[in-house]
Amino acid sequence: MPPGKKSARQLVLLIGTVKGLFIYHSDERRTTWTLTGPHLGGWEIFSVCGDSRSGRILAGTGSYEFGPTIRISEDMGATWQGVKRDPKFAKTSKAELKHIWQIVPGHPSQPGTWYAGVDDAALFVSRDDGGTWKELTGLSKHPTRPRWMPGFGGLCLHSVVVDPTNPDRLWVGISAVGVFRSDDAGETWKPCNRGLPNMMPDLTGGAEIGRCVHKLVVDPTQPGALALQFHGGVFRSLDAGDSWTRISAGLPHDFGFPMAATARDLFVVPLLADNNRVVPDGALKVWRSRNRGRTWRALTKGLPQKEHFVGVLRDAMAADALEPAGVYLGTTGGELFYSRDDGDSWEKLPASFPRITTVKVWAR
Repeated sequence: MPPGKKSARQLVLLIGTVKGLFIYHSDERRTTWTLTGPHLGGWEIFSVCGDSRSGRILAGTGSYEFGPTIRISEDMGATWQGVKRDPKFAKTSKAELKHIWQIVPGHPSQPGTWYAGVDDAALFVSRDDGGTWKELTGLSKHPTRPRWMPGFGGLCLHSVVVDPTNPDRLWVGISAVGVFRSDDAGETWKPCNRGLPNMMPDLTGGAEIGRCVHKLVVDPTQPGALALQFHGGVFRSLDAGDSWTRISAGLPHDFGFPMAATARDLFVVPLLADNNRVVPDGALKVWRSRNRGRTWRALTKGLPQKEHFVGVLRDAMAADALEPAGVYLGTTGGELFYSRDDGDSWEKLPASFPRITTVKVWAR
């Protein structure tokens, strides 16, 4: 290699399924992919994250025999170890740990910090690089907690967002409760649901909860800007979640789960309805906004547009930070589609997988 020339980064695509984890490897050109797996064969993979700081992979796994647990690999999935102490509720708690829905690293200024969102809804933190986990009880014991109601998929804390500009600011999304924000690293929490329709006004007693949030993402270009996929539309906040505005005009349906944001674009995949969670008309379309929700365009080139009745789960779409951005989409039918040009065109990676639950992209 010529002196002073940097080697290209490796791009790693982590694909969690109901029967194990699969890993694709490529370089920044994203033209050739090498597949390994299944890793953790037979385990349900509800969440996965690659750690750019250490090169490790953290996975939130589950099985009928062992229940929910966090597993760590230091050799790209070849071997796995359990952690010293998994997320666990206190013996006095009435909550039950059913799934580990999300694992994310803390702010870059906080090496060794990780967050895990679980069902029953709670947020756990690790300060020792995933070794041990502690419940952030300021959220679990929030005054509104007695009126929290589950969505169809349970009382799940599925979205954990760390403010890229403020290490002490966090947001979480909970079905069917809403968005909460902490400005003190998880010690205290504020409901942030003004402008979101209340799905259960008779059960929430007038509290600022009862909002069925499906997915929450941060705008990487504008401090305090967020977007979310709601049970009834797509919404945007410009004030750190204090208020929300609907931005779904132009989309074919108000129901969906996945969402991804890049420096330029916002991506969603509308589904037909709550009781029919497939893409409309059997045509797989990714919808993109280049102006943060003012207008939307359907992206179809390379995606199946006939007799393709699949869904896309909330954590099964991701985007990288390259230019142009890569976008990655896994379906309930076990297909993995990807775009190397901001979604303008799509290709299908050749393997067929079990039902895809989560997709994450990781630049090493």
